[in-house]
Amino acid sequence: MAEIVCAIGVPHTPSYPSLVEREGPDCEVARLYRSVRKNIEALQPDVIVIFDSDHLNTFFFNNWPTFAIGTAPKIIAPNDDNSNLPKRVVQGHEALGAHIYASGIGGGFDFSLSQDFSVDHSVLVPLHFLTPQMNVPIVPIFINGLAPPLPAAKRCFALGEAVRSAIAAWPPDARVAVIASGSFSLEVAGPRMAPGKRSGIPDMEWTKRVVKLLGETKITELLEETTSDQMAKAGNVGGEILNWIAMLGVLGNRKPAFVQQQTNEGHAYGVWRWD
Repeated sequence: MAEIVCAIGVPHTPSYPSLVEREGPDCEVARLYRSVRKNIEALQPDVIVIFDSDHLNTFFFNNWPTFAIGTAPKIIAPNDDNSNLPKRVVQGHEALGAHIYASGIGGGFDFSLSQDFSVDHSVLVPLHFLTPQMNVPIVPIFINGLAPPLPAAKRCFALGEAVRSAIAAWPPDARVAVIASGSFSLEVAGPRMAPGKRSGIPDMEWTKRVVKLLGETKITELLEETTSDQMAKAGNVGGEILNWIAMLGVLGNRKPAFVQQQTNEGHAYGVWRWD
């Protein structure tokens, strides 16, 4: 049977690959991503399930799912030009994706299914740092974190629980890692940007609060506090926290091996291990 070996939360800031190339391996981004990557390398997953929020690159308003699963055998990334990363072909895991899709439908989650799609920097940036050889197939699960009305935090947590159950019931022997990609507070190309920049952090105190609750495994409090109003206050992509909340549904009440906020940024890095 399949087993989950770790859950990981990371940001996907599109400028980070260029920043690390420019500032070198000792910069904060490189060090934090390296701390996460060593866990992936130690646990050697066979497949990655990644919770992500598309940025109007894979989907658009005329076909905008609340929850969607991608099951293509080959996935082109990135489909945007924000990260300056070269085009790559990422292997998809059709069998596990189809299994999670069927299991989720049976459990009451009305997933959309995409079998011909590409993904943007929000998938490729984490893979660039964590599995740079692109040698671990992925199952992307898209959660609407951008276009109101957003799904409720408790519903996304339940989604994570459903994904956990689906993985546990998948017959093949496989080691599965689960990744959440996104920020807690971020405004991109909106009125709350930092002066002279393309983005800003409207609610740093919320970011600190989220990191504190994650570190103390106070998941009930986090679900109660992650309201639609709070996500809107946190920025026009503040709903990306829902990817982390879905990941929390996968891991239950496990304590993190580490969780750390990046200095002056609206996101964090975290690792939960099953060993």
